[in-house]
Amino acid sequence: MGKNFETDVVIIGAGPVGLFAVFECGMMKMNCHVVDTLDFIGGQCTALYPEKPIYDIPAHPQISAEQLIKNLEQQAAPFNPVYHLGQQVVSFSESGDDIIVRTSTGNEITCKAVIIAAGCGAFGPNRPPLADIESYEGKSVFYMVGRKEDFRNKKVVIAGGGDSAVDWALSLADIAEKLYVVHRRDKFRCAPDSSEKLHQLADSGAIELVIPYQLDSLEGRNGELSAVNVKTLDGNLRAIEADILLPFFGLAMELGPIADWGLSLDKNLIEVEQNTMQTSHPKIFAVGDIASYNNKLKLILSGFAEAATAAHSAYPLVHNQAYHFEYSTTSGVPK
Repeated sequence: MGKNFETDVVIIGAGPVGLFAVFECGMMKMNCHVVDTLDFIGGQCTALYPEKPIYDIPAHPQISAEQLIKNLEQQAAPFNPVYHLGQQVVSFSESGDDIIVRTSTGNEITCKAVIIAAGCGAFGPNRPPLADIESYEGKSVFYMVGRKEDFRNKKVVIAGGGDSAVDWALSLADIAEKLYVVHRRDKFRCAPDSSEKLHQLADSGAIELVIPYQLDSLEGRNGELSAVNVKTLDGNLRAIEADILLPFFGLAMELGPIADWGLSLDKNLIEVEQNTMQTSHPKIFAVGDIASYNNKLKLILSGFAEAATAAHSAYPLVHNQAYHFEYSTTSGVPK
């Protein structure tokens, strides 16, 4: 049986950008309820890579995804956000100046503004098309790294050429007994500094770059890998002795019910006005990876700035007056 709630702002998504939106709204005395399909806060940071090191958070030369979420939760805590976890926002309607948000558990939340911080939307890993890969999943094929120690002294094959593949190669190089990185081309789609570090590790013998190759098939018994077979575009085969395969080919993204809200979309993303983060609906804003505008940078730090912009844009809807800007060093944290 669902319940009825009232608040100032509903934030859809409890990832890092959604959590920071709670803080920004709180600094302007706007109360928030946060809805997320996962049973815990943190979004991808918690679900997919809690121990992944993040290097581009200001004032943190390096911070794990898990610690980042803990810090953001602590930062938001003084404003007493209400979390509705393990449920999905399925629809909304309008009643006068209010928006009524409905969730999959039957809850109804009445608010003045909505901030969508849903990251990629509903997400799951892109699985490589390998025969019988399902029988290895959870035993020797993993799409995320929960604990680095689980891979100590293992022969690990990482497949992929993006940031996740390279970041985990750098992080696991001194953990694994042997580490291979399989990629179909010489160039990696990652930060230049990370690519340079990757090649330095390869030159030192700490890891082996298997390029240009792609995954072909798996060998093993009862879910335990013994080898990962790879091949070149010309069909040349190579067998790599392996205990673990970590395929990092991105996420399959779906907007879910939000796609039916009548908002202006750019493929699976929500189009916004960058100066306000307003969607095509005047009371609904979008921030983080799900928001689309010209020259968008899909970085957590960009999402933080967008959250601040959205909160400032939502203020007049909640308080019926323009916001008088103050720096946090002047205002402090409202009690």
